Amino acid sequence: MVEPSPPDVVFEGSSLDILRSFPKDVREDLGGDLRRLQSNERPLDSRSMAPALRGVFELRDRDKDSWYRLLYVKLDGVVYVLHAFTKKTSQTSRGDIEITRKRLGDLKARLVKQ
Repeated sequence: MVEPSPPDVVFEGSSLDILRSFPKDVREDLGGDLRRLQSNERPLDSRSMAPALRGVFELRDRDKDSWYRLLYVKLDGVVYVLHAFTKKTSQTSRGDIEITRKRLGDLKARLVKQ
């Protein structure tokens, strides 16, 4: 019997390049959470971005210098990483929210055309 393959992870915009710039331990932690999402398991550190970004969730990690975030949405079994960034405060910047909002809109428009 052939086991179904896990859902894909698709990186939008520069999110993969930014993720690759994170420290190794952070990449491993966030990668583990992405694998959990692929297996329909709950990530270790995630929360909803509502009401600012309805349907979008963040994966979170930190080290002594920064907080690291991956913002994602899961649509039709595919995990779309919309944005990755670092921050120094508990507040997510308006710029990071707007980047994510634009990529989410572009993604939904692209999926409608398929």
